[in-house]
Formats: sequence, C-alpha cells, structure tokens
Amino acid sequence: MNAMNNNDLSIRTSIVEALQSMARLGINKGTSGNVSVRGENGFYVSPTGLAYAGMKPEHIVFMNWDGTFEGDVLPSSEWRFHRDILAERKELNAVVHTHSTNATAVSILGHDIPAIHYVIAAAGGNNIPCAKYETFGTAELGDAILKAMKGRRACLLAHHGTIAAGANLAKAMSLSVTVEEMASLYLACLQHGTPPILSDEEMERVIEKFKTYGQQPAHSSEKIRQAL
Repeated sequence: MNAMNNNDLSIRTSIVEALQSMARLGINKGTSGNVSVRGENGFYVSPTGLAYAGMKPEHIVFMNWDGTFEGDVLPSSEWRFHRDILAERKELNAVVHTHSTNATAVSILGHDIPAIHYVIAAAGGNNIPCAKYETFGTAELGDAILKAMKGRRACLLAHHGTIAAGANLAKAMSLSVTVEEMASLYLACLQHGTPPILSDEEMERVIEKFKTYGQQPAHSSEKIRQAL
C-alpha cells in the first residue's frame, strides 16, 4: 500500500472507528458487518475476516471502481454491493452493512418495515423495503439492493441483514441504528396483530420536514428569534 496522506488516513481511521463502535451501538456482533466510504477515483472498504478490536487504518482496503485493489489485505466479500451503491447513488458517500438482530429477524420474515412510526422517513420514504434474497457477495445481491433502495437510503436484505447509506459515514451509522430501532418496534407490534400505519399523505409531510430536520442554521444577528 502506498504512503497515506492526511485525507486517506482520516477516512481509514473513521471506518475503523465505525466498525469498532458497532457492538456498542447494538447493530452488529463479531466481524459480520462491513463499511465503505467514497474516495477519490474509488472507495474504501473494510477487510474480510479481521477482528475489529485490533484493526488498524492500513487494514482498510482502497478499491478502484473496476474491483481491483493493491496490497495483501483482502476486501470484504461484500465489496460488490458497496461499489454498486456508491457508483449508482452519487449523493451517497458511505454505506454501512450490519446483521443487527431485530432488523435481520424482520428480513427473515421477508417484510418491509411499514410506516409504524414517523421516523421511518429517515430512510427516505414511507417504508424500509426488504430486498429479495440473493447469495452474499454476488452481483445479483447488488442488483437486488439497488432495486430495493430506489428512492431510499436504507433497506433490509432478506435472510441476511441491513444496509444504510448516507451523505457521510456518521449519517449512515445513525441511520443503521434507526433501522434497528424501527425493526424492534415493528416486531413488538406484530405480537399484537397487524399494526396501524401512518398514511402516505402524512409520510409525505414528514419526509418534507426531514429535509431540514436536525440542521442548525447559519449565525443570525437577531437577538430574539421566532421558533418554527
């Protein structure tokens, strides 16, 4: 691997930190998850089979868009869908894949997560869809994910796990946690029958509000301001 510049090191370090935080956040166990971040003329992706605890920035693999890479460390076996999402969705710069317990349970049922809660809108629409099952690491899985994620920033993978993506790694990680929370609520609701869901009209209003949700405005010279 060539010597790392500051930006290269920063991206690699952020991926290592994200992987190491997954167990603490309750969205992954062992080494089953993986993370990618867009780079210049390619993307960075976590390696296959290495324990997160001892992972170092130099273990993160930089890959070209054609699937080639340099060095002795092998990329995640799921590199294809990371590449496919980042190549297809230019507004997304990071992808997080987990096998979080509740979301994976919903994926085994083959269910989309419907609009049981307004926060479903964080994924970009009125549900969190479930991509059809395809063997891990295959081009077919990448195709299924792209189809499920049309108009969305997250989806479930049938009998597999979850995908969450964002404009940066922090947003992708946050959305991954949200997907797991929504899956937990959905499973709890299913114990009492089919849950009621929010209307498409209400979700459209929420999605519009989410465009500015949590954003701080530029500095204002006004001493007293009106809350929205």
